[in-house]
Amino acid sequence: MPPSRRHGLVERLHDAMNRHDLDAFLDCFDPEYRSETPVHPTRSFTGREQVRRNWSAVFESTPDFRADLLRTSIDGEVVWIEWRMYGTRTDGTELDQRGVIVMGIPEDRIQWVASTRTGMDGRGRDLGGAPSHRERRRVTRSSVDA
Repeated sequence: MPPSRRHGLVERLHDAMNRHDLDAFLDCFDPEYRSETPVHPTRSFTGREQVRRNWSAVFESTPDFRADLLRTSIDGEVVWIEWRMYGTRTDGTELDQRGVIVMGIPEDRIQWVASTRTGMDGRGRDLGGAPSHRERRRVTRSSVDA
């Protein structure tokens, strides 16, 4: 896959995130996708269905969620992306995550990601990367209660 097609996939992902188009977002991921969080290895997971659960919770709990694509670098099948993800949650707290995500894109979908995102959750707590399974459930419950 040429670099221009990998860049196009990143643009599709970015666009789907900002439109909150979960189906278009999921179409960017391989069904056997692997998410790795080196700083918090217990938060790693495998499978596109977990991506669906995680991101549907994000879109529901943060209706004005936005992502800025700050920098991208492509080296063969590996894509490095610097993001800023932000918005206001339904409970009024601010989300502001920043960091680098390294993606493996050997073909036409994202096969793996290593994430080092971090930020503050609006309550002054450091997120330190992706939320844990327990934290994702709490976000989902909060969005339903709101």
